[in-house]
Amino acid sequence: MKAHHHPDGLTRCAWCGTDPFYMAYHDTEWGVPEYDDRALFEKLLLDGFQAGLSWITILRKRENFRRAFDGFEPSIMAGYGPEKVEALMQDAGIVRNRAKIEAAVRSARAFLDIMEKGPGFSPLLWEINGGAPRDNRLSPDAPNPTTSPQALAMSKELKRRGFNFVGPTIVYAFMQAVGMVDDHVITCHRHGVAQPPAAG
Repeated sequence: MKAHHHPDGLTRCAWCGTDPFYMAYHDTEWGVPEYDDRALFEKLLLDGFQAGLSWITILRKRENFRRAFDGFEPSIMAGYGPEKVEALMQDAGIVRNRAKIEAAVRSARAFLDIMEKGPGFSPLLWEINGGAPRDNRLSPDAPNPTTSPQALAMSKELKRRGFNFVGPTIVYAFMQAVGMVDDHVITCHRHGVAQPPAAG
């Protein structure tokens, strides 16, 4: 995990480069704790679609994904049949991978099952993570983590409940994105965003 000092005077994790679109995502979303069930579901599915691709590719297509998948509303997605899957396969605005599309539909059904039977999607995932964000305090010369014991446990539980494309590496990237782990390097201006502000 490297860090770059940018012309605006801020130091950022090097992975976002100098692309304004990617820098904005780094500065406003990545690593911010997310507790909303549907938002977590969307991010997990997008990370699954990323498999084998770069995150910036998915990020640039995110609005297309939201349009194509009815706002990632699980109750709608769970009802997708073969005709909808075929329509999605013809949609050039998204990643047209049949296995990933069909997995997204199954995952929507698994999500609804978790919401119906408990404990809820967000509580389930955050509990596996220990209930609070973890700060890895990465130095700029530290290697980029790609998994953790919590990611392994979360991957196993999600698979058990019917999710696909949720291997440990995908799950760890998801955990980084939704603030379950703070992997902003310690010199990055966003490091510490996952922690509550000090009292006083």
